Amino acid sequence: MAARSAILNVMTKAAEKAGRALVRDFGEVEQLQVSRKGPADFVSAADRKSENIIREELSKARPSFGFLLEEAGSVAGSDPSHRWIVDPLDGTTNFLHGLPHWAITIALEKEGEIVAGVVYEPVHDEMFWTEKGAGAFLNHTRLRVSARRNLPDALIATGIPFKGHGDHAAYLPQLQAVMGEVAGIRRLGAAALDLAYVAAGRFDGFFETNLKPWDVAAGLLMVTEAGGFATEIGGGKVPQSGASVLAANSHLHLPLGTLLRNAGKKKAAG
Repeated sequence: MAARSAILNVMTKAAEKAGRALVRDFGEVEQLQVSRKGPADFVSAADRKSENIIREELSKARPSFGFLLEEAGSVAGSDPSHRWIVDPLDGTTNFLHGLPHWAITIALEKEGEIVAGVVYEPVHDEMFWTEKGAGAFLNHTRLRVSARRNLPDALIATGIPFKGHGDHAAYLPQLQAVMGEVAGIRRLGAAALDLAYVAAGRFDGFFETNLKPWDVAAGLLMVTEAGGFATEIGGGKVPQSGASVLAANSHLHLPLGTLLRNAGKKKAAG
């Protein structure tokens, strides 16, 4: 059985406590108070409550650490070298529509580098967790990315731009290029879970643009600790902003990236 470090115990307990509250609200999703945060981008009472629970639990354990929170933004701590990066409800639109595919994600940043992360899917009680240099796990099972070598056998996840978000015209050639070469494409609507699923070998690859730091911080470390590769779509280091993400196993990362980059060149030439 895999043993979690003290810091991961803090993170998983915070995620589990927030998860219990979210599951209760998910059972009464039609009664939630919902307000618009932007075009097709909702924030719920459950989202805010989850963030407050996580912030309270993490602050009790490590009161000097700062925060980067999806709802509350950046909060400085007395220890400038450590910061929690939190998405209290990744997949809010799924949650509000009663779709049981959403998660809580927490990452710990130390001196600008992500050193630990959790992605917790409460509906099925799946706790994905990782620590730099110590591997990635689902509950107590070690994770490894898939071993598939050929794109025609691969299942690829993506995020599709929606109203008011992303570059629709740039995305469509990429989607067209990939869909003609792979076994299937899935758009499940929770990037943190997509990355965790790549780490678990459920997806063979994932690509998306216009994400946020809290969407990707834990998941990117999880992929690399599970033996995969994570870069920007152009092939360079993933910007911490999450603006461009390509994650896959070692066999498919290069051909998938080549497809996406060539699609972008064709769009620019056209």
